[in-house]
Amino acid sequence: MPAATANQTIGPYWHLIEHAEWADLTRFGAQGEVITVGGQVLDGDAAPVADAAIEIWQADPPADATFPGFGRTRCDAEGRFRFRTLKPGPVAGRGNAWQAPHLALVLHARGVLKPLFSRLYFAGDRRNESDPLLSAITDPARRETLLARETAPAHWHLDIRLQGEDETVFLAL
Repeated sequence: MPAATANQTIGPYWHLIEHAEWADLTRFGAQGEVITVGGQVLDGDAAPVADAAIEIWQADPPADATFPGFGRTRCDAEGRFRFRTLKPGPVAGRGNAWQAPHLALVLHARGVLKPLFSRLYFAGDRRNESDPLLSAITDPARRETLLARETAPAHWHLDIRLQGEDETVFLAL
């Protein structure tokens, strides 16, 4: 009888997130409205996911020598993550539609074979009402899973729930 193959999962690839400075998109001297974005990654039982990696991408402001437009960080033992970046503005979408200010989110975690894609919007922004993606989510409770709340001036919070009640809306890309 052949020997059993070891049980393995994909990732996380910690060598991709060894550089804590990648969580600060302003580190090269970017100018603009500096904000902090953070939250917690939770599994289906609402337990923290301590070994997740989060990436953010933003199209506004455009990436340049002082602003990379991309950041990556790992979650701590309580599943918490934090980024320092510039507050994004609206970006052009398909046709004549404008997308509300947002950050693209990519989540990598143990047992997740393909990255999970989502977005973080800013609660209270009037442009959320006409954003094509938010408008396509007809259930208000599901739409809320993409809205970060300002917990203090320039500090925004969004929890990411991988499954279960209040599961974050993930995009099929």
